[in-house]
Amino acid sequence: MLTLTAPDENTPPGRDPDASALRVAIISDAAPERNGVGAYYRDLADHLRGSGARVELIAPRFHRDRWYGGLPLPLPGDPTQRVLLPSWSLLSGRLRRLSPNVVIVPTPGPYGMLGMSLARRRGARLIVGFHTHFEALTDLFPHWGLGGRIANAYLSACHRLLFRHSQVVLANSTEMIEVAERIGARHASLMATPIPKRFLDEPPTPARPVLQRILFAGRLAPEKNLESVVEAARRLPEMEFLIAGDGPLRDWLREHCQELPNLIHVGWVRRARIMHLIDEVDALVLPSRVESFGTIALEAMARERAVVVSGACGILSWDLLERGLYSIREDEELADTLARVRALDPELRAHKARLAREGAVEINRRNLRHWLSVLSGEDDHDVTQSN
Repeated sequence: MLTLTAPDENTPPGRDPDASALRVAIISDAAPERNGVGAYYRDLADHLRGSGARVELIAPRFHRDRWYGGLPLPLPGDPTQRVLLPSWSLLSGRLRRLSPNVVIVPTPGPYGMLGMSLARRRGARLIVGFHTHFEALTDLFPHWGLGGRIANAYLSACHRLLFRHSQVVLANSTEMIEVAERIGARHASLMATPIPKRFLDEPPTPARPVLQRILFAGRLAPEKNLESVVEAARRLPEMEFLIAGDGPLRDWLREHCQELPNLIHVGWVRRARIMHLIDEVDALVLPSRVESFGTIALEAMARERAVVVSGACGILSWDLLERGLYSIREDEELADTLARVRALDPELRAHKARLAREGAVEINRRNLRHWLSVLSGEDDHDVTQSN
């Protein structure tokens, strides 16, 4: 279990440290609208700019069903995603205009590898964000055969190269730090997850005393354990289950939605609408088999909603957040946990939801300060320390 370090007493509450000397380039293969990693760095960029830093987020864009930012190539196993080959001249031109003193690379794809190369050319510090153990995900696709083994070898090689040339590797759970060190990270430490400013600035809509509308939001992929959501809808017909997202299991999910009237696929939801969707439900579920953190869970906590997660979610590693979460026990399925949470006194659920928001607000504040200290080179230590 992880405990957040004490806040810096020299910085007044409610004010971020000054970062006007920082020029930060974030170079990512993850489009901000398409997954949690993309959303992480868009939110981080907003917070860094609010502290005075100059920030360029350089990544592919997905708008009106089209990809922008390079030559799109298919991603094996997921027709809803693309890998884009960036233009060297355009990317290097943006870096030349910014003249960054720090480059953040959170992905091992073409954007990330080119970002690493350009950071070295310009003499900028390289910070690597390690969010997803892609090599473990390929094990969930045994039908890939040779393609899966090739993808695994490529990702492992890219991670080793990124880690070798980075000043620090930041991961969002102790398990991911251990993986990074096994791959070759020389200096790995913990980071938390930023929350969009509007999730914190707007007061949360009060939750209802009943637990009736349940939300899953994320990629429709095998690692998310969507079978447990479908089974919960079957066992709990009095509850309504909303599924927001897209991915390789979309057609499979739609078949089950036709069978179960309380299971509704609302499709891909734009990032700007996620907060309103969370506010409209009573609980969020994340029953993943592999989940290095679980950003959507933290966002639901910030909106004072009941949040149910599996033991595979890295968010449980943070004691300030764990107290505001409901964990699926080893002897339970998702449906059992939801029934258990529903049976609690509404006042107890409301109290836990308030603890969840308090923890989310505090971890966001400390995480920003930690990022600023790492980016400035003043402090490469964890945002947390062990109990």
